[in-house]
Amino acid sequence: MVKNAVSEGQPSPLGATWDGAGVNFALYSSNAIAVTLCLFDSADSAAPARDIVIEARHGPIWHVYVPDVGPGQLYGYRVSGPFAPKEGHRFNDSKVLLDPYARAIGRMPIWDESLYGYAKHDLTRCTRDSAAFAPLGAVVAAVPQVFSRPNTCWEDTIIYEAHVKGITQLHPDVPPELRGTYLGLASAPVVAHLQSLGITAIELLPVHAAVQDERLMRQGLCQYWGYNPLSFFAPDPRLAFGDGLAAVEEFRTMVRALHSAGIEVILDVVYNHTGEGGHRGPTLSFRGLDNYAYYKQRPDNSRYLMDYTGCGNTLDTGTSAMRQLVMDSLRYWVAVMGVDGFRFDLASVLARERYDINMRAALFDMIQQDPVLRTVKLIAEPWDIGKGGYQLGAFPWQWSEWNDRFRDTLRRYWRGDQGMAGDCATRLAGSSDRFAPGRRRPRASINFVTSHDGFTLEDLVSYTAKRNEANKEGGRDGSDQNYSSNSGIEGPTSNADTLARRYRLKRSLMASLLVSQGVPMILGGDELSRTQQGNNNAYCQDNAISWYDWSLNVRQEGFLAWVKKMIAFRKAYPSLRRSAFLTGKENASGQRDAIWLYPSGREMQSEDWAHATGFAMLIAANKDTGDAALILIFNASPQPTRFALPEGSWQVVVHESHPVPFEAEGQLTVPGQAFAALCG
Repeated sequence: MVKNAVSEGQPSPLGATWDGAGVNFALYSSNAIAVTLCLFDSADSAAPARDIVIEARHGPIWHVYVPDVGPGQLYGYRVSGPFAPKEGHRFNDSKVLLDPYARAIGRMPIWDESLYGYAKHDLTRCTRDSAAFAPLGAVVAAVPQVFSRPNTCWEDTIIYEAHVKGITQLHPDVPPELRGTYLGLASAPVVAHLQSLGITAIELLPVHAAVQDERLMRQGLCQYWGYNPLSFFAPDPRLAFGDGLAAVEEFRTMVRALHSAGIEVILDVVYNHTGEGGHRGPTLSFRGLDNYAYYKQRPDNSRYLMDYTGCGNTLDTGTSAMRQLVMDSLRYWVAVMGVDGFRFDLASVLARERYDINMRAALFDMIQQDPVLRTVKLIAEPWDIGKGGYQLGAFPWQWSEWNDRFRDTLRRYWRGDQGMAGDCATRLAGSSDRFAPGRRRPRASINFVTSHDGFTLEDLVSYTAKRNEANKEGGRDGSDQNYSSNSGIEGPTSNADTLARRYRLKRSLMASLLVSQGVPMILGGDELSRTQQGNNNAYCQDNAISWYDWSLNVRQEGFLAWVKKMIAFRKAYPSLRRSAFLTGKENASGQRDAIWLYPSGREMQSEDWAHATGFAMLIAANKDTGDAALILIFNASPQPTRFALPEGSWQVVVHESHPVPFEAEGQLTVPGQAFAALCG
C-alpha cells in the first residue's frame, strides 16, 4: 500500500470528518452513477486543485478517505447520473455542488449562468463548468460538545424574536467591526439590554447559510431574513466577523455569552424548502446531488416540484434521506452549537410524508424519541400554503405553536372591532379551544401580537395600509389583512392627540400579551418603538428599514420602561404563568380560577360578549403559590370607562394615568383603549 494514499474510508458519518491525520468524506446520492470529490486551494480558485474519483459505495453512500488534508480545506462534488427532468433527475457533472453536510461555507455562490443546470429551457442540459462560481464547503475541526444551559421551564419563558444583524448594526456601544455579527450579539451592551428587559430566550431569524436570490441582487436588494437555505449545518458567513470557517466558533461564543446571562437561544429553522427554487432554479447542491430523493415531485409530472412553501420547491421529509438530514442537523445545532430549541418555519410541510397532512408523521416520532432533541424547546409555525396546511392546535403534545389567532384577535379587539371581546377573553385565558382538545397546556400557545413577518408594533398603530414600495414588487407582496389602525392620521405625525392615542394603544397591546396565559413572544425592537416605515414584508431590506434605531426620544424611553415593567409584572405573579387553562369553573373546594366581569361589576353573560367594548378578568388568589388575587382590565372603548370593583381593598399596580401604585375601592376609571391591573 502506498503511504498516504487515498483509501475508501467509511460511509458514516456523512459530511467531511477530520481525524487528525486526514478527512473522511461521505455523501448521500441514491441515483448517481459516479461521484468526484473536488478539492480547492482557495475561495478564489477557478478550478479544483485536485479531483478524486470516489470508488467506494455502500448503499446510497459514496465515501473516500483523503490523508494529509484537514480543517480549512475547501471542497465540493461533481455527481454524474441521468439528466432526465421528466423523470425527476437533474444530474449534471459540469456543476460543482455543495455538500449538504458541510459544517462551514468556504465560498458562497457567485451568480453566473453556469450555476444553472439547463440551457435555454430546463429540458436541455447545460455543459458550462460552474467550478469558479459554485458554493464550496470547508472542513471543520472537531469541537467539544459541552454546554451548560439555562433550562428555563416553558411557563417562565418570555421569547424575544430578533435578527443577528438587525439588533446590532446600529448599536452605538457595539464595536464597529462587530456590528451585524454573532460576536456583536454576544457583546456586553446587547446582552445587557436583553437582561434589562427580562426576557428569557432569544429566537433568532435563520442563521443557516442562505442563498442570495439573483433577482434581489440585481435590484440592489438581498435575502435579509435568511429564509432561503443553502446549508442546514453551516452558520451564515455573512453574520461572521471572520470567514465561514470562523463563523462556527463565533456562533458558539455568542451562545455561551447568552447562556451566561441566563438567556436561551432558539433558532428559526427552514427544513421545508431550499434556495434552489423551482425547476428553473440554479443547481447548487440538492438538485444536482439527487433531485428525486431530496425534493417532492409533482405526482402527475416529475419534471415539476410541489410547492407548499411559495418558494418554488418542497423538501421531501417523507424520504429516509431527508429525515436523516433533518435529524442530524437538529442534533448538531443542539449538541455542538449549543442551542436550546427550534422554531420550525412552515412546519406543516414536515407532516406531508406524501402529499396530504399526517400529524403522526415519522419525523415527529423520531424527534420525540431522540434523547437529545426531546429535551429542547420545539415550536411550530403550524401552517403551510397547501391544501389542509393550517394545523393550529394539531401538533404533537411536546410542541408549542405560533398562535396567529391570538395575534389577529388582540389586534382586532384593541382597534375596536365589534364582537371581539369573547374571543379576546379566550385568547387571554390560554386558547383552550385550540389546545385543550389535544390534552395540551397553555404553554402550547406561543402568543404574539407582532413578529418579523408583518408590521412592527409602532407601525401597527400608525398605518392602515402597507408601504412596501422599497421591495420593488409593485406592492403585491406582504399581507393586506393587518388589522391595524392609525388613530386618524396615516404614517408619521406630530399631532399630539394622535401620538397619545397610539402610545396608549401600544401599551395596551403589549400589556395584554404579557398577562395572557401561554408563552409570550415579543418582536425585537418593539420595545424601542422601531418602525419599518409601514413596510410589512421587509425580508429584502438589509438597511435602516430593518435595523434597530437605538436613539430614543422621551416617549420611546417611556415605552421601553413600560415593556420592562410589564415583563416584571408577569414574573411577579405566578397566576399569569399557569400550567392549566383558566376556565371559570369551580374546583374541588368550590373556588373558581377566574371570573369575567362587565364594567358594572356583574359577571359577564353570554349575550354581553357580542357588544362589550371592555371587560375585566378576576383571577383568584392561590394559597399554594401565595399569589394574590388579580383584576386585569381591558378597556377597548375609545372613551374612559368606569369599572366597578369587587368588594375589598385593591391596589392599582398598572394604570395608564398613574405611574405609582395607589389604593382603589369600589371603582376605577380606565382611559379609552387602555389596560389596568390591580392586586388584592
